[in-house]
Amino acid sequence: MKKLFVFALIVGFLCMGLTVSSSAQPVRFGAVINLTGPASTWGQYHAKGITDYVRHVNEVKGGVGGRKIDMTVVDHAFKPPEGVKLVKKFCEDKLDMITVWDAGTSIMIKPIIQEYKIPTVVFSTFQGVLAPPVDYIYLPFGSYVMDSHAVLEYIKNIHKGKDAPKVGLLTYNTPFGKSIHDPSKDYAGKNNINIVGIEEFPMATIDISTEVLRLKGKGAEYISVQMLPEAVIRALTAADRVDFKGPIFGTWTITDADFFKLGKGLVRDRLFMSFCGTLPGDKIWGMQLVDDLIKKYKSVAKYDTSYWEGVVIGMIMERAAHRASGLFKTINAENINKAMETFKNEDFGGLVPNITYTKDNHQASFMTRIVQVHEDATYTPMTNYFAPGKGEIKVLREPKR
Repeated sequence: MKKLFVFALIVGFLCMGLTVSSSAQPVRFGAVINLTGPASTWGQYHAKGITDYVRHVNEVKGGVGGRKIDMTVVDHAFKPPEGVKLVKKFCEDKLDMITVWDAGTSIMIKPIIQEYKIPTVVFSTFQGVLAPPVDYIYLPFGSYVMDSHAVLEYIKNIHKGKDAPKVGLLTYNTPFGKSIHDPSKDYAGKNNINIVGIEEFPMATIDISTEVLRLKGKGAEYISVQMLPEAVIRALTAADRVDFKGPIFGTWTITDADFFKLGKGLVRDRLFMSFCGTLPGDKIWGMQLVDDLIKKYKSVAKYDTSYWEGVVIGMIMERAAHRASGLFKTINAENINKAMETFKNEDFGGLVPNITYTKDNHQASFMTRIVQVHEDATYTPMTNYFAPGKGEIKVLREPKR
């Protein structure tokens, strides 16, 4: 009888082991990020942010729903065709969720992720990503449409004199660069702002003095740019060469860690951007979390906006898996996608504006603020958080003149 009891216990423990083993299979996330090639510092800091946050979730929270998160980060070297191959491999391996880095890859993979039904969050906030159908693809915060409108709304509110402010656009000649053209023209046309010229240039162009000089010649008092950090350095250099005195504005993509090394003596008091994230000094638990991650894992020396976005996307992915576990008891790609579409005013500790996703709208939010960029890699808020076009802007500071 005693032997039978011991045997029953052994069988029971074995069955329990099988159950735990099955339920403890990791939640599998994949990230296709630019770790080498153009703008790779930006991508590297994105990767550090997302991997640090996932590590934190595994170590402090025990994962999601009792399952650890397995995060696989791969490099596509800023080559969209390579990114597509890597995403397809993730899909074929039946990962639970994916994140991808750039606009080009994001647009090209939409048919693939929609075929395999795997939810995907995009680091780029290029509005073209959300062209229908939007199924399974998500932005983490407002698009470049929001940034374009916010920059012009701020300019309108700080402009002196009775004449309309004169703004020039300076961008890459790529879809990413051109992403601010139509939104800027549309907002300007409705709000008495004069877009005096649009200058485009190839990404490989070293000297863009001619383009800046043309905008100056057309009377531009402000310049709005859409380019990666390395090219912003060229824009600042060109502004000095042609003696353009006005402030320069950009979307949140204009800085990375290398930018501040190269920008000494160039940034001065003239660079501003639309940025919907938290900053050091913000007294919110999201900023405290970022500080704690930096101190604990030491993958970066200090706050960086690219690192911030990596943390944000890690949080969104974790929250989606957690919601899937709570609502549907099973964490898989389809349930994660359904869970994301239940997000309503989701609070991420102030790291980003609260996020809402619906079946037809995957933009996340439409709130931002204007901040000044300083040479020491710090930022000063120039406005409150506001939704462009809603009359909510409050100017806290104006550029030095």
